Amino acid sequence: MSEKKNDGLNIELSEEIAEGKYSNLAIINHSPSEFILDFIQMMPGIPKAKVKSRIILTPQHAKRLMKALAENISKYENQNGEIKDIDNKIPINFGGPAAQA
Repeated sequence: MSEKKNDGLNIELSEEIAEGKYSNLAIINHSPSEFILDFIQMMPGIPKAKVKSRIILTPQHAKRLMKALAENISKYENQNGEIKDIDNKIPINFGGPAAQA
C-alpha cells in the first residue's frame, strides 16, 4: 500500500504499519540533539505498562511535529468541538525529567 503526496513524494505504508498501535500515554525525553517519544499502552488495574512504539526526532522535526499537531487539533475542534482535557496525572518516572501527554 502506498500514498502519493502532492509534492510528488511517494510514501510507502505497509499493511502492518497501517494497522497502527494504540497508545494512551506518551513519555517525552530530550537531549541537545534529539527528542524521544515513547508511546505506551496502559491497561486499567495493571501496574505494568508496555512501550508500544518509540520515535526519535531531531529538535527541528519535533518542532514541526508540534506545529502540525496543533494545527490538526485546531481543525478537529473547529469541526467537532473542544477536546476536554482530563487531568490524569500518572506518577511515573523512568529515570529522569520527562513530560507526559
